[in-house]
Amino acid sequence: MDYISRKIASNLTHALSRGKSVLLLGARQTGKTTLIAQQIKPDISYSFARATTRQRYEQNPALLESELEEQIKGYTKPPVVFIDEVQKIPRIMDVAQSLIDQRLAQFILTGSSARKLKTGNDLNLLPGRVVSLMMTPLIYDEIPEPKPTLENMLVYGTLPGILLESEPGVKDTDLYSYVTTYLEEEIRAEAMVRNIGHFSRFLEIAAGESGKQLNFTRLSQDIGIAGTTIANYYQVLEDCLITLRIDPIDHSTTKRRLIKSPKYLFFDMGVRRACANEGTKLSQKMLADLFEQYVGTELVYHSQLSSPGVKIKYWRDSAGPEIDYVIDQAHAYIPVEVKWTDKPNLSDARHLKKFIDEYAAEQAYVICRTPYRYKLAENIMALPWQEIGTIFYPSKLKMPK
Repeated sequence: MDYISRKIASNLTHALSRGKSVLLLGARQTGKTTLIAQQIKPDISYSFARATTRQRYEQNPALLESELEEQIKGYTKPPVVFIDEVQKIPRIMDVAQSLIDQRLAQFILTGSSARKLKTGNDLNLLPGRVVSLMMTPLIYDEIPEPKPTLENMLVYGTLPGILLESEPGVKDTDLYSYVTTYLEEEIRAEAMVRNIGHFSRFLEIAAGESGKQLNFTRLSQDIGIAGTTIANYYQVLEDCLITLRIDPIDHSTTKRRLIKSPKYLFFDMGVRRACANEGTKLSQKMLADLFEQYVGTELVYHSQLSSPGVKIKYWRDSAGPEIDYVIDQAHAYIPVEVKWTDKPNLSDARHLKKFIDEYAAEQAYVICRTPYRYKLAENIMALPWQEIGTIFYPSKLKMPK
């Protein structure tokens, strides 16, 4: 299988060059281990995904520290130590802290769950010692030529192993396997869910509700479990990096009544479809809905690459007007509408105008299927979906005259 170069590698190598260690989190099969092996090439490696390795250190994490102290003596400068699936033995974070504080080693710690690294009385997240980075499915700019069609990505997603598979039937088999062996088993176990049927039903409904404002009362009635339990399930999916939480902008300079409930996007469109148990023949209406979700994930992933301070939110007036996504750069807003059309017009930008007037936004976009960008109105541009990344680097994108 060909290796695909990942943009986050430059963020990772920059952190290492500053003498920092790195905590790299990402859902299963996003390519964390491959990235480290191919683009970083650490000096010393351990994988807690291997049962024999994990069992060796589970009862006695100090054993790893003793072994590393001896190995480090063979290096003239602090080596880079890679530990994969660190959340399987959270106490290893203490070992890493000890060696980092003594400046004996730098660490790259990877994991597919932030949940086990957030809970527990003796948790150590190495504050100030590590740079936290997020591994994602492939963003469009990373996908090698020939690139898949938009419809293909909406149906099958962009996990590296799935994307590089040429047979659609195999793609589908692998996606459903991901859902059954990982989401329904491992994540259900992590959530300590006893009722398998309830959690499987929740996954299916949550995938179908992806991108919509949540109504816990309605979901509770549909599934037959308490709203607090549903909220906990969503928190588990978020901690396990399966969903992306999109919070609303909840303040207004006028008397608007704004929606304040969050939206959740599934991290990968193919996994979302497999969770929802949908087929591969999707209507244009469904494709338009999935396109809006896909653009949202691309915005989140580009924001994570560009700066940890950039957040993706949304805006909705209870009376109707809504902006699909708002890029929040320390309360400097860039509103974004998503349209399935290839020829958006001023009508598609009417809510953007309201938002610009109220929040003094300097730039807005309608992301759509147009082959070329063009100016819709003052400070509003129609932008091809393939150029989403340019929003975060405005020097590379000039408004047409």
